[in-house]
Amino acid sequence: MKVSYTAKALLLLTVVMALFSFVKFDHCYSHSWMSPDEYTHACYSDIPALYDARNLVDHVWPYSSATNAIEYPPIMGVVMWATALVSPHSIHGYFLVNVFLIALLFIASALLIAKINPRFWYLFPICPAVIGSLYINWDIWAVALVLGSILLFERQRYEGGYGASALLLGLSIATKFFPIILLAPIFIIFYRRKEIASGVRYIALALGTYALINLPFALTTPTGWWRFFSMNSHRPADFGSLWYALQLLGWSPNNINVMAVFCFIAAMAVFCIFLLRIKYTPSLAQVAFIAAAIFTLTSKVYSPQYVLWLAPLGVIALTRRSDRSAFWIWQGSELLYHLAIWEYLATSSGGGRFGITGVAYAWITLGRIAATGYFALKIGQSVQNPSFEEASTPLINSTIG
Repeated sequence: MKVSYTAKALLLLTVVMALFSFVKFDHCYSHSWMSPDEYTHACYSDIPALYDARNLVDHVWPYSSATNAIEYPPIMGVVMWATALVSPHSIHGYFLVNVFLIALLFIASALLIAKINPRFWYLFPICPAVIGSLYINWDIWAVALVLGSILLFERQRYEGGYGASALLLGLSIATKFFPIILLAPIFIIFYRRKEIASGVRYIALALGTYALINLPFALTTPTGWWRFFSMNSHRPADFGSLWYALQLLGWSPNNINVMAVFCFIAAMAVFCIFLLRIKYTPSLAQVAFIAAAIFTLTSKVYSPQYVLWLAPLGVIALTRRSDRSAFWIWQGSELLYHLAIWEYLATSSGGGRFGITGVAYAWITLGRIAATGYFALKIGQSVQNPSFEEASTPLINSTIG
């Protein structure tokens, strides 16, 4: 099969950027992730950190402990455990095996983005914060599944039948859980198309897939499996969140859990009303970013690798060339935040001349939040008032490859 010019460019660009990302982490790889060195050089990764901390080095089943189980949904936990089984018995070997798989998923994600939005796919692999965050965690596993689900959802809009998309979405929820927020805009899209029965079947299949995957873990190792939910429901305001920034600036309410949930529900309600009232029914690709932005802006934590969730959804949401400036303003704030979190942690870990104060970190966090909100607003405007440029260019590209 003849490979297109775009596919060749995509493969070359993503491979080069994946290598650049590894170069960023190479200092920590060479020095065994020593603290505060891993912060001052901005090369911290959960992959080696959890290899020892969660007993993956000893091939312990990830949900067997009630107090030290993997704090992720089942598929993610199994990935972490399985890669430990096939890795050379060392922290460096474990990191390299996971880096290789993450790089492959990075390439696959870019390919999926190119199929969904062929005009702007190149923005994803060149995002500096994406490159800097690629090997921090395993998030790209869930991201690739979400992108596959969105691609199939958009294709089935014309071909009929949404089973494969719902199945992939259920798998992605069982990997990182955040994709569950897409169920609300998905149902509204079905409702607006007067396909309510199809919407109910889609949500039932997605949630049924998620439940079916979780059931064996819940039955055999219930306390370890439940640890993910327990930690997230009881965690205090954490790094990167609006709530943590406000605490650093002197405002510290006692009911952050309630406030975070209330703000999320309120913001999602406004978003759903917006989707119901606009003149044209949007595609899932156009609105998924807004849902994800609401989730991250109201959450109690924002880890640096969360940009791996947002950036792909931001790229596939772009329909106007004029919005690329808003995209880069947002990505600039993500890059600044990426540097700030490590320098702030360097300060907390005794990084000597390196580091920034808590107040500076708080303001950089608020700047990132504002930029994310600004880009989401621009996307919302393009959804509400589509231009001729948008209407004349289909999002789905089936020719690449």
